[in-house]
Amino acid sequence: MKKLMIALAVAALASSVSHAADLGGKLLKVGSDTTSPPMESIDPATGQVVGFDVDVVNAVCAKINCQAEFITTGWDGIFAALDQGSFDLVASGVSITEERKKAMDFSDPYIVNSQAVLMRADDQGITLDAFKNAGRKLSAQANTTDAQVAESVVGKENVAAYDTFSAAIIALKNKDVDGVVINGANAAAYEREFAGELVVAIKDLESDPLGLVFRKGDENVAAFNEGLKMIKDDGTLDQLISKYWGLK
Repeated sequence: MKKLMIALAVAALASSVSHAADLGGKLLKVGSDTTSPPMESIDPATGQVVGFDVDVVNAVCAKINCQAEFITTGWDGIFAALDQGSFDLVASGVSITEERKKAMDFSDPYIVNSQAVLMRADDQGITLDAFKNAGRKLSAQANTTDAQVAESVVGKENVAAYDTFSAAIIALKNKDVDGVVINGANAAAYEREFAGELVVAIKDLESDPLGLVFRKGDENVAAFNEGLKMIKDDGTLDQLISKYWGLK
């Protein structure tokens, strides 16, 4: 009886392993707007794409037997390029929204992000109410949830949307706008980059779950969801969050 129970346990284990997602070592191309540290950026020393999203995708691939090749792509055309087959998925700090879900498939969320406002250091005492009531201007990267949040704060007429985030930063430094709505996951990196000049003065505006993006009907979504669950369950995801932000 004891041998039978051991045999059944081994069989059950083998069965669970056999049903684990396995992409057979497939190389997947991953589109990413690599201008948003620490989510993704180019390491100036090596020229390689690095960041939290990179580590998450690589950790998932280690679980489901795939490889990832990151391809730098401008945000304004990233979803069209995915749809056209330029790459297999997008990992670029993408907020999961109902509108986007109509045109593309998302993985399960892997982190929740909240927007913040980056301001000139001399103006950091300005409150959110002051932005709402004084006709102040905000900027953001176009076609992002950041831009939507900016419009909800000061109205569309007071939002300058730019194709690149760097252009929004230039507008802030030039005093064309009074603040930049930024993905909260990136905020600290920009505050460090412009230390003494720009600060994250308003935090936790709205929260969005972030997901990996696939073409509609892509069968790899299920495999990546399984891999994401595995890195959540074994603590890998918590370790990566701690690595980049020092918290769980």
